[in-house]
Amino acid sequence: MKLTVTYQDTYSRSELLLRSFFGVFYIALPHFFILVFMALWGSILSFIAFVTIMFTGRYPESMFEFQVKLLRWLLRLNARLQNLSDGYPSFGLDGTDEFTSLEVEYPESISRGETLLRTFFGIFYVMLPHGFVLYFRILWGSLLQIYAWLSVLFTAEYPKSVHDFLVGTIRWQYRVNLYMGNMTDVYPPFSGEEDA
Repeated sequence: MKLTVTYQDTYSRSELLLRSFFGVFYIALPHFFILVFMALWGSILSFIAFVTIMFTGRYPESMFEFQVKLLRWLLRLNARLQNLSDGYPSFGLDGTDEFTSLEVEYPESISRGETLLRTFFGIFYVMLPHGFVLYFRILWGSLLQIYAWLSVLFTAEYPKSVHDFLVGTIRWQYRVNLYMGNMTDVYPPFSGEEDA
């Protein structure tokens, strides 16, 4: 998986204020309204994919592509709501974005044994350990977002180290989601680094 959110040389103060005070109305609500239905359909496809993996050892490619496009849409949205990117996130599964990128390689096969292991025991060996670390990482990231918000407001620059940390947290979450969603057999590393 390759996930990037481009670091901008300068950030718009006016967009920052607009997103902060009104973003819930003109960004979050319209996107979430549609995404609720898309996520529901994605859940149904995940179940169908699980059954298909049990019989064929493969994740249906069209369903895989749908899930990746849905994750790209969520990435575009999260990048704006967390003030990591300027601009308005495009709607739709085929929406494009100059600031965010997500590439997930389609696996030729998915292990039936690992799929069953994830389904019944994933909460113990994936969700609990990763969730524990991510909980504190997200808490720290929330504090860093306040610092970054003030920095953009006064200097129009987003602290690069904060940007990298927050993007790393998103990357980490996506790796866990891909693994638990049976889209890869690669166990997610305890890292937000791009090359981990």
